[in-house]
Amino acid sequence: MDDDSRFEVSAGAKRGRVSQGDIDVGLFQILAPDGSYDARAVPNLDHDAFQELYRWMLLERTFDERMVKLQRRGQIGTFGSGRGQEASIIGSGYALADGDWLLGMGREAGAMFLQGLPMRDLILFWRGVEDANREMAKHDQMIAISIGSHLPLVTGAAWGMKLADADSVVAAYFGDGASSTGAVHEAVNFAGVLDAPAVFFCQNNQYAISTPFEKQTNACSIAQRAVGYGIDGIRVDGNDVLAVYEAVSEARKAACAGNPTLVESVTYRRDAHTTSDDPGRYRDESEVKQWQERDPLVRYESFLRSEGLWNDIDREALVEGINEEFDDALAAADEYEERSVDEIFEYLYDDLPPYLQRQLVEFKVFLEERPDAYDHIQQRVKG
Repeated sequence: MDDDSRFEVSAGAKRGRVSQGDIDVGLFQILAPDGSYDARAVPNLDHDAFQELYRWMLLERTFDERMVKLQRRGQIGTFGSGRGQEASIIGSGYALADGDWLLGMGREAGAMFLQGLPMRDLILFWRGVEDANREMAKHDQMIAISIGSHLPLVTGAAWGMKLADADSVVAAYFGDGASSTGAVHEAVNFAGVLDAPAVFFCQNNQYAISTPFEKQTNACSIAQRAVGYGIDGIRVDGNDVLAVYEAVSEARKAACAGNPTLVESVTYRRDAHTTSDDPGRYRDESEVKQWQERDPLVRYESFLRSEGLWNDIDREALVEGINEEFDDALAAADEYEERSVDEIFEYLYDDLPPYLQRQLVEFKVFLEERPDAYDHIQQRVKG
C-alpha cells in the first residue's frame, strides 16, 4: 500500500468516526452584500479589468433578458436564464485562460463569450441548429442538455490534457441538481484518482428545477463533498464577482498542478429554471425579493464607486452597445441558411450507403414533382 496511514488505529476520542459536524466549510467572500470589503483581499487586477468585469456582468444580464423576450415571441425554443447569477458566471469565466475547455449546461453564456464564442452561435443553439455545436467545438466548448452527463467527459478530457502535458484545464459547469446524479460523483471521484487538471464549478442556485437544495441532500454544502473524493473544495459567495474570480483562479492553479478542485458557487436563480417553467408554483415571492437585495451588479457597482472607478462608466451607453451587439447577432442568426433535406441523410454515416443515396435522390425528385409537400415539412424558426 502506498499510504499506510489509512490503516492507522485512531487514538482520539472519535475512534474512527466522522460526521459533517467536523467540517467547518464557511463561505469565501470579498464583497459583502452591503458593498463593504477588506481592501487587502481584493484581487490584484488593474482598473481596466475591474471595469471590464462590470461590462461582462451587464452583458450577461442583458443577453438573458433579450433571449427570454425572444422566446416569448416564439423566435427561439426554451431558454435557461442566468439572471441573478452574473457574478458566478462572469467571475468564473474571467479566471479561465486561453486553451482551457469549458463544458457547460446552458446557464453560462457570458463565460462562453469570454472565450470567444460569437453571440450569434449561442442564439442558433437555442434555436436548435446543430451547426452551433460545431462552432462551440471550435472554441473548446459544449453544452450538455442531459443533466450531469458531461462530467465524465470533463474528467476524460482533463486526463487527456495531463497525458499531453498541456498547460490547460477543463472547466465543468453544472448546477446543484446535477450534483445529485451518479455521473457527477463518478467523474469527480475519478478525476481525484487521476490527478486530472479539472475544475468542477457548481452553481448552487438553490433549486434543481422545483426541488430546493435542502430537499436534494442532507449535506450542508456541496463543497464539503470534495473531502470524500480526496480533493480540495471551495465554497464561495456566488454573488460576489471578485470572490468567484479569486476562487476559480485558485482552483485553476491547483488543477494545473494535478489537483482537481470542486468549487461551489452559492447564488440564486431569480428567473425560472427555463422559459417552460413557472417558479411561482414552488417558491415564494418574498424569497426572490430577499435574494434580489443581494443583486451581484448592485454590489459590484458599490465597489467600483468606493474605488473611484464608477465615474468612468456610462451604464446606459454600455447597455446600448450590448443591445446593438445583440441586434447584430440576431440579424446574423436570422440570415442563417435554413436546412435542406440533405441534412436528414448527411449526418447518419461517414460514407452514405447506396440504399440511402437512392432514397435521397428519390426524395428530391418527389419534392420537385410535389412542391405542395413542403407544406407538411416543418422547419424550425430560421434553422
